[in-house]
Formats: sequence, C-alpha cells, structure tokens
Amino acid sequence: MLSRRRFLRGTAAGLGGAVAAGSLAAPAVADDGREAISWDVETDIVVIGAGASGLPASIAARDEGAEVIVVEHHFDIGGIAIMSGGNIAIGGGNRLQVAVGQNDSPDQVFARITRPVEERFADRALVRRYVDEQVATFDFLEANGVNFDRHGTAVANEGSPGVTSATQVRPHEWPVRVAVLSHDQGRNGSGIVRPLELSARNKGVQFLLSHTVTEIHREQPFAGRVTGVRVEEVDRWFQPVHRVLNIRARKGIIICSGGHGHNVAFRTMFDPRLTEEYQWHGQHTAVANGVPSIAAIRIGAALGSTGNETQDGTGNAPDKGRWGVQDNYVRGAQTPESATFFRHRATGLTAAFGDVLLVKENGLRFWDETDNSEDGYFAHALEPTGVPGKLLGGGPVWAIFDAETVARRGYGTSYPDVDRAGGYFFSGETLEELAGQLHYNQYQLRPMPGDVLRETVERFNSFVDTGTDADFGRTNLQHKIQTPPFYAAWSTPVLHDSYTGLRATPECQVVDMTGRPIPGLYVAGESLGGIKQHGLGRCIATGRIAGRECVRAS
Repeated sequence: MLSRRRFLRGTAAGLGGAVAAGSLAAPAVADDGREAISWDVETDIVVIGAGASGLPASIAARDEGAEVIVVEHHFDIGGIAIMSGGNIAIGGGNRLQVAVGQNDSPDQVFARITRPVEERFADRALVRRYVDEQVATFDFLEANGVNFDRHGTAVANEGSPGVTSATQVRPHEWPVRVAVLSHDQGRNGSGIVRPLELSARNKGVQFLLSHTVTEIHREQPFAGRVTGVRVEEVDRWFQPVHRVLNIRARKGIIICSGGHGHNVAFRTMFDPRLTEEYQWHGQHTAVANGVPSIAAIRIGAALGSTGNETQDGTGNAPDKGRWGVQDNYVRGAQTPESATFFRHRATGLTAAFGDVLLVKENGLRFWDETDNSEDGYFAHALEPTGVPGKLLGGGPVWAIFDAETVARRGYGTSYPDVDRAGGYFFSGETLEELAGQLHYNQYQLRPMPGDVLRETVERFNSFVDTGTDADFGRTNLQHKIQTPPFYAAWSTPVLHDSYTGLRATPECQVVDMTGRPIPGLYVAGESLGGIKQHGLGRCIATGRIAGRECVRAS
C-alpha cells in the first residue's frame, strides 16, 4: 500500500502540478466568508473508487493528458469487480461477435435495454450514449491489456434476469492467482481489474489506498465548479483513523465509488423493506456506503431514475448465495488465503434449497424452498413477519437441516466453512435447543419459539410421508429433518446491484435538481442512475465516457 507520507512525497515529485502539504498559499477566509481550504495535494482529476468504473475513468482521463489521482477506501484495487465472474455485457458488433458471425449493432443493444417490459425507467439519452460506446469500450479494454481470446465470446440468454445485452464477453482469470492455487477460482473479474491496474500505473495514474472521500468541495455551496475533495484515512476495517487530506482537482472529480446498497438509510428511501438484516454483496471487500454520492447531493446533485430501484429493489442473486456466513456473496472463492478473509471469517456453505427448510425469525416456513427465484425466495423473504421492531423488513431467514443433510452434502460445520463465532451458524441436539441459540445473532430481534420450530419441522416431515406439501406446494420432498444434531445457517438474501444513482447527462456529468450540469463533477458505474443493466458493462463503459468527457470539458 502507498503510505500517506510516500503519497505526498511521491505525488509532489512525480506529478508536475501536485503540491505537497502546506505549500499552497491560501487566505484564511474565502470571499463568501467561509473558511478557505488548505490544499494538501493538487492534481487535474480525482477519481473516487478503483473498481470497474474507476479504473477505466482514470485511464481514459490519463489518455487525454490529465494528471490523475484515484482515491480508494480499500487497501487493494478492484472493488466488487475483482470478486466477480468477469462477464461483461458489451455488444454492438465487437470483434468477438464478428469473429463468430453474430449480428449485433448499437441499435439492437439500445432496443434491448430500453424495451418497455422491464427497462421502461431507463434514461434513454444516457443509454443511447452508452450503447454507442460499447464497441469502442471493448477495443479500449483490449488496448489496455484485457485478454478475451482465452475464453472467446459467450452468448447469454437474452431473456435472463438482468442481462439486457444478448452478448457477454469474459476474460480469463488473472494468471498469478491461478498459478498460486493451481486451479481456477471463477473470479475472472481479476482478468479485468489487474490488467487495467497495470495499465493505469504504467501510464502514471497515482493511487491513494485506504482513504475514503467524505466531502466534495465546491466554489459555493450550490454554485460554481467543484474544486476538490476531503479524504480521510481508514484502517483495514474501514474505520477512520482521523488523518485528513484535502486534494484539489483542477479539472474535475469523477465519482466511481459503487452503489449504495450497504447504506440502510439510503436504500430504504426506495424500498423500506430493505432493513438492516439484508447484507450487501461483497461488503467486506468494498463497502457500497454511498458516501461520495451523499457528498455530491450535499452540493446540489440530483438522483436519477429512482423508479428503477423502487421497481426492482437492489436485485438479488439467490443462486449465488452461501449459507452460514454474514455476507453470503463470497462465491466460494473468498478462501482463507485471501487477503480480505479476516473480514469474511468463513467461506459459507453452498446453497442447496431442496435439502433444507427455510424459516423466518418466528420459526415458520414462508415459501416453497426449492423456488429460489427473485420472485419466490427473495420477494417473500422481504415480507414482514409482524415481529415488534421489524415492521418493514421480513428477515432474518434461517436454513434448517440435520446431520443427514450435513453428511449428504459434505457440509463443514466449523471454521473456515461457517461463522459460528459471528453468530451466523448454530447447532443443537434438539430443535428447541437450536432455536434457543439464535438470539445470539444481532439481527434476531426476539428469541425464536422452540416449540414453533419443532412443530414446523414435524409438519414438514409429515409432508414427506404423504408426498404432498399442503402449505406451499413443494414437490421435492425426499428427505426428512429428523437426525440430531440440528443446524441453523444464516440464509437471509444478499442484496445485489444499485439501479439508482446520481442523475447525469449523456456525457456522465452530474446535474442538479434543476437539470443544470455541475461543472467538473462526473459519475459512472453503480453511482450513476439511468441505466438499468446488471453487471460490469455499464460500469466500464460509463467510466471510460466520464474520464474522457471530464478532461475535454475542462
């Protein structure tokens, strides 16, 4: 990690316009009576976030001749993207599509993304710019070291949830990780992040890690250009350590900090059911707290396309879930060798919906467990249970199973497979004993009634005998839950994607509540509202657009 002292020293020496702490003369009070800012560092462009949108933004800005500093709150680069499967929804007729004879064009991509069934809330002008840039974005990735040829192109099911481009391209996993582990971990996002990081560093982009942006400075509270950012150093748990820098941005600021799904107050503006028990995917690697977006709102920025999130929540990926761990989007790849495993504390168990009962805080089933769709498991997991203090949200949700399930599935029941110490996995010799343990979880607001859980399991076992689920119509009724010890694993749905963000022009310039662009302020990726598309495509393409336009407009 680049230390604060080394950053200040290296930035002053390595970037011609960067200035070390204390060397900029500034009056004590500005013309409007506010206390003047003492700048510690100066550059052309500040990019907030070093993930799937921040890396392309920084490279694109650097290609335009700008000096660039990227501020990242993690101690490593990559955000959520480095944990992803690496599928990029970019079509429009790119090189790989042409090679396999696939007919696609920007007009076809535009028609898919703006079709009236699900995407009716899209910002059509912004989407038009996005799709027109897709082929150029593909070329940009290849020019900056991303290698698609080892996997070729994969054609997705156009009607699959969240995939609004018919084509996805996927690079190979970063080879260093494969060499260390001797097997592919399915984190092909590293094949995007690491090449872009290498290219950015080679081109002279500066990275300030373990710092988070807490304030965006503007010439006047709601007028004039943005002038820079206030950043605070954080420790490895993302906690502030009270060391602060003010970085001046001569040309502009680009917000690429990801979504806001980890911020309960923010996300419940759009769906009040998304209370604190629902965890955010990858939250222990990249906290999607929305703080930079809130900083932008404080200086006048508006939100855009909020209907996307009201209609679709923050999304969910039940098929990717892991049980028995707080953040159940660890994908099985967040193993103990990972540098961030100390935050996750467990790998989690592979979800097997047909082998368990799912119960809520009250010990009752709520749905056919084998229907793990967003409209099934996720939607009904959000429904309120009537528990005092939990009037809006419906969780937590627990997967209940027995010793035979453990043997059948090969589940581990201790570290590093599950997080017992954190309160996300419990066991008991009786169902009553098991229920009595659950109040040790911070989100279980009342003790689960042991007699209710026992009656729920006994009723389900009777359905196995008769072959008919009289409550929810489940057809997979192969195994009873009857052999102690009994287990409860955290299986509350993980939240996935932010579809609402800051409102922006087709150039990704942030606008205020009157629709006027804020000079020097740009946004990309999940911090940007208006494009309802899952995944890396919108992040990479809009990051590149924002980086170029921010420099060209200055």
